[in-house]
Amino acid sequence: MSRGALTQLRDLVPLRPLSQSEALRIAELQADRLLKLAGLSAPPVPDDLILEIPKIQVRYMTPWPVSGCVDWTGAMWTIALNAAEPRVRQRFSLAHEFKHIVDHKFVKLLYPGLPTMGSRARAEAICDYFAGCLLVPKPWLRRAWTEGRQDRRALARNFDVSVAAIEVRLSQTGVARSYERCWARPQHSDWSSDSYRREFSSRSSVAV
Repeated sequence: MSRGALTQLRDLVPLRPLSQSEALRIAELQADRLLKLAGLSAPPVPDDLILEIPKIQVRYMTPWPVSGCVDWTGAMWTIALNAAEPRVRQRFSLAHEFKHIVDHKFVKLLYPGLPTMGSRARAEAICDYFAGCLLVPKPWLRRAWTEGRQDRRALARNFDVSVAAIEVRLSQTGVARSYERCWARPQHSDWSSDSYRREFSSRSSVAV
């Protein structure tokens, strides 16, 4: 992974308070950029995508009171993960904590408190969303779904995430709903498979 990966991800963020919709969109753009930097185009996303970034190390702790946390030691970022939790949960926590690293120093500026959500809660929600976008990118999920791979457990195995993560991403992306709407459309004489694909192609956060 390029030494400038963190810089490139941070450069996608305007240094001003973000609305929640802006923050979610930027998190998705960052996840997409990271996948492109690594040259990845199909699941599962390997843990090494994050582990190979310079100055980041991971420690697997047990017992450990939380799913994950991150700390700057002065020379390196250390992500601590709960080794007693399922591997798919650890993968999600790794991606979540990495987003905290990306947002470091600017959290309070980017995510000021809202009447319905405090600054810290906003940051946690954005980190969850980033993790989902990174491990289950919308284009990959859409491709799998439209190819007929719609069993949630099979999708979870394919993406190496939990079934809950797949359910959340299906809800966040609207992939399943979009597919169902397209097939529910009345079949007119000009409703070809090519027109379906064109319409479909043209055609948010909890921890899991």
